[in-house]
Parts: sequence; structure tokens; C-alpha cells
Amino acid sequence: MTRAREPEPLLIRRGLVLDGAGGPGRHGDVLVAGGRIVEVGDGIDASTARVIDAGGLAVAPGFIDLHAHADLAVLADPQGLAAVSQGVTTQVVGQDGLSYAPAGEETLAVLREQLAGWNGPQRPGVGWADVAGYLAEVDRRGSAANVAYLVPHGTVRLNVIGPDDRPATAAELAAMRAQVDRGMRDGAFGLSAGLSYVPGMFADTAELVALCEVVAARGGYFAPHQRSYGAGALAGYAEMIAIARRAGCALHLTHATMNFAVNRGRAGELVDLIDAALADGADITLDTYPYLPGSTTLSALLPGWAAAGGPDATLARLADPVARARIVHALDVAGSDGAHGVPVDWSAVEVSGVRDRALADRVGRTIAELAAEQGRPPAEAALDLLVADRLGTGILQHVGDEDNVRTMMRHPRHTGGSDGILVGDKPHPRAWGTFPRYLGHYVREEGILTLEDAIVHLSARPAARLGLTDRGRIAPGMVADLVLFDPDTVADRATFEEPRRQAAGIPWVLVAGAPVVAEGHRTEAVPGRALRSASCEPS
Repeated sequence: MTRAREPEPLLIRRGLVLDGAGGPGRHGDVLVAGGRIVEVGDGIDASTARVIDAGGLAVAPGFIDLHAHADLAVLADPQGLAAVSQGVTTQVVGQDGLSYAPAGEETLAVLREQLAGWNGPQRPGVGWADVAGYLAEVDRRGSAANVAYLVPHGTVRLNVIGPDDRPATAAELAAMRAQVDRGMRDGAFGLSAGLSYVPGMFADTAELVALCEVVAARGGYFAPHQRSYGAGALAGYAEMIAIARRAGCALHLTHATMNFAVNRGRAGELVDLIDAALADGADITLDTYPYLPGSTTLSALLPGWAAAGGPDATLARLADPVARARIVHALDVAGSDGAHGVPVDWSAVEVSGVRDRALADRVGRTIAELAAEQGRPPAEAALDLLVADRLGTGILQHVGDEDNVRTMMRHPRHTGGSDGILVGDKPHPRAWGTFPRYLGHYVREEGILTLEDAIVHLSARPAARLGLTDRGRIAPGMVADLVLFDPDTVADRATFEEPRRQAAGIPWVLVAGAPVVAEGHRTEAVPGRALRSASCEPS
């Protein structure tokens, strides 16, 4: 890999320039030098610049993935083909309240087990005592795309309280506030939360308000995976809006949709809730991915009480007949809080990855299919798999609703977020296909958004959410994070059967003026860097 300090001047000629402002695209040239856009216009004369013929191509600001799970992938695989091949030039990690900084050794021991389904098995040594350390590691190794970080609430809670199901004491809350404040001063852009995951689900509203006050004081935003996307979805969204309003904090609703049969066709109710808050002065944005199935870990479906205390305590409960019977009842009858308050439809839960390679034949099969083959009730088969795989199993959940997906992506505060999991034999194709799927399927084929509006959704608006004043637009002085794509052919090619296929119709991607994709092929350049928020203080 090469990390050019000064990329060569480039003249992108005769492209359809979509500048991110939302107005009609205009054919013209874009001159790039020193990593920034120097000039935008017609017939630019730059005899010393390398020319990229963009005839037939659109030229847009690089896409910003506001919900990525590439925390470790950007370090292990700086090529980042899954991201940059679909035009993503910045990824926001530290999502869903769980990541590896700031983390003490006891916390990291828990996270290595709990996040195996998200990031793969990790050896001791992975993790950082503070956000600054993680960001410095990104810069040291180099990355294809830029990386921004959110302080993960669940990790902070593990540091201070551990994996226990109880409210924070006053002293513990003060300690958590201090860790969030440190993370913001280290350059984090906000606070994420995973409120249907352990230990985030154990936090009450008051705890989250207190932490969001710290974020607000540093100019950041709150990005919660809220408590329920099923039976309690609207109440969960209302709580997140109330937290942000009480704390005076900007709010970004991650993968904001209404899933499961109980919510079919009800996205309009969520839109009404958001719009009422916006009309009353709230600062709210949201992201979605353009697919119906979701993706998580099989262990995430367990009721919170069963997952309290960490992985070893969870496995002990799965081995206890009395506790196990309670878990099965929660999954099949009562509706587990981890499964969004609805009984699990095991025919909709498909194994996407396993930690133990001896279990690889389970991948691509639903729990219902495995159970029938084994002659076991589905919930029992699921729990057997969790024990055998030591909680490391990844799953797809086929629970989405097309009308809801379309309704949310039309919202004027909407942005794109892949929520992409990069590990497993059959991960969700959204990790490779989210952004071209918006442009190909929902813009060109379905007309849900205009091309110009889609670029605002995928670049300018997320840049504004992050407070990045020099990205997300095509204008002189802006950083030259750019994507060139063919509006007539751009398409996602990743499928549920072949989830790691590169998108079509995206021949050029530039990060800070350096091509990371050239004529459809990954170059060796790693010009991306760790971005730091305006709240970052010099070390």
C-alpha cells in the first residue's frame, strides 16, 4: 500500500456534476490539486493535470456511511474494498453502543466474546484505552476511506458498571460522563447506544440524558439503536426524542425503520412523530439501509436478564434447565426484549456466519430448517447452536417491510447507513451494496428519489450531521472526496447468495484527491485518515 502525501493534479472533464446542493446537475469539469477541489466550471485549462474523461458519468461528493461496523476491518484490511467500491469515502464506526475504545482489560475480555459475530474472533491485545489511541492507530496504518468515531455507551458502561442489570449510582454516572467527555475531547463526533443489546439495555432514560448533556456541550450528536424495532418501536423512538430534547442534544436515529409484522405499513406514524419534533425545534436526522432483512447476532435475541453478567454467565444459564425454559418462553411466547418484544419467527432467522468452523454447514439455513432436521423445537435448536458456537453466531432476520423502507428514505432528514457486517460466510449484502442500490434500484428504477436529491441524502446531509464543513459538496476549497458513477448502469451486485460482489457502474473513487478506485479497480493508495470532530483538543 502507498500513502501519497501529495496526489497528482487531476482534471475530471465533461462529467455531470452533482454538487450536493440538491439543484440540477450541470455538465462541466472539476480540477483537483493538493487533495482539494481547486476549480469547478466549463473548459478548465490545466495542462499539467492528469485528465479523467468523465463523459457519461456523474461526479458527486464521496458518500458518507453514517452507520458502519468496520471498526476493526479498517485496521485489518486497509484496502477497504467493500466501502470504497461503492463510493464510500467516510465511514462512521463505534456504532450501537459497542466498540473497542475506550476500554479497560476486563471490558475488552467481554467485548471479544460479545462482538465475535460483528467483527470475528479477536485475540487478546485488540482494544484501546481511549478514543485517541484508536484514531491514532487508524492514522498509523492508513485506510482507503476516512474514519469517524462515536463513543460507544455500552463500552463505557462496561468500564464503569460491568455487564450487570442495575442503574448507575451517582458516582458511576459521574465516571461515565467523564469518559464520554474524554472521548469527545479526543475527537469523537458523538455518542452511540445499543439499547436492545447488553449492557446498553440496562440504562434508564435518566442515565442517557445525563450522558447526552455531555455530548451536547461538546457539539456532538446522539446516535441510538433504540430499545425496540418491533412491538415497542414507536415508544422507543419517542423516548429517544425525549432524551435528546431534555439534554439539548442533536439526535440521529440509526437504521430508522419499523420492522416485524406488527409494524407493516406503519412508517408514516414514525414520520409524524419525527416531524412533530422537528416542527418544535428538535435537531433530528436518520439513516436507513435499502433492504428488507436485518442483520445481528443470534445471542442478541436473548432476553436481557439472560445475557446479564457477560458471556460466561449467559452460557451458564443456557446450561441450566430452569433458566433455559424461561428463555425459551420469552423467545417463543412472551416476546424477548432482545428480540424487540415479539415472539421469534424462526423461519425468518437465517444463520449468516459462525465462529466455530465445525458449524459452517449451518450457514445459509434458517433456524426452523435446522430444527426440523434435528427433530428439535426451533428455540432449543437456536440455544444449542449458541452454546456450540460460544455465542459467536451471526444471523439475518427477514423482518422488513417495503412500504416502510420507501417511506423512510423519502424523509427530508434521511441519510444512508449500511449497517454492514463484514465477517461471516454469508453476511448481509448491504456491506457491499447499500449505496449503489440506492442509486440504481431506488433512484433509476423506482424513482423514489431524484438523482440530485439522492446525492444530498448520501453526501451533503451526512457531512452536515458530522459538522464537516469541508466535505460533502463539490466546490472550490472542499476536500476532493469524490465518486464518479454511471447513472445508467450503477447497481448493487452483492446478493444474499453472493454477498461480497463489487458494485457495477462506479469506475472512479477519490479520497483527498487520490484515486482509490481507478477504472473500476482498487489502487494501492490509502489516503484516508481518522477524522476528528470540532470538539477535539490538542494532545
